[in-house]
Amino acid sequence: MVRSHALYPLSYKPLLFNLTNITQSQFIMQEKKELTHLNSQGLANMVDVSAKAVTLREAKARGYIKMSQDTFAAIQAGNLPKGDVLSTARLAGIMAAKQTSQLIPLCHPLPLHKIEVNITPVANLPGYQIEATVVTKAETGVEMEALASVSICALTLYDMAKALEHGMEIQSIHLVSKTGGKSDYHRLQNT
Repeated sequence: MVRSHALYPLSYKPLLFNLTNITQSQFIMQEKKELTHLNSQGLANMVDVSAKAVTLREAKARGYIKMSQDTFAAIQAGNLPKGDVLSTARLAGIMAAKQTSQLIPLCHPLPLHKIEVNITPVANLPGYQIEATVVTKAETGVEMEALASVSICALTLYDMAKALEHGMEIQSIHLVSKTGGKSDYHRLQNT
């Protein structure tokens, strides 16, 4: 049985788990993953993807921006001094996906075949759900492009509405799914 909570304050206990029938060394071996952007000397480098197959790859990311009911109502009504907030934010999200390799140093520049950004009002938040889907045929995936798209879309919504409110919160930006390449990923919890 592995009991790692002895190393942490009591407040961490709810986050820990109890493993049976697995030794500590087996657990560490099962969880060991490599940071692919570090070379053998521990220096950052761009991963060589030239030996990988070109496959159809898709990634979907999601996030939220929470705001006051008054700000939400003003955006929904189209009553902001900077103009059409949602269209501007959607275009910013598309542009961000196209510029990801310029923003994140070790990302590969990729030919993007589809970028879709959807901004959905969530009245009980109040605020918006932002979802980006990016597709390519390449040797590496487009997770970073989808995440950058959601991030910049949310930041643009903030910028466009900050004259009304500075307390808006950008929340829970995460990868929902990725397909193609060596492995697929689908987030279990639908958030």
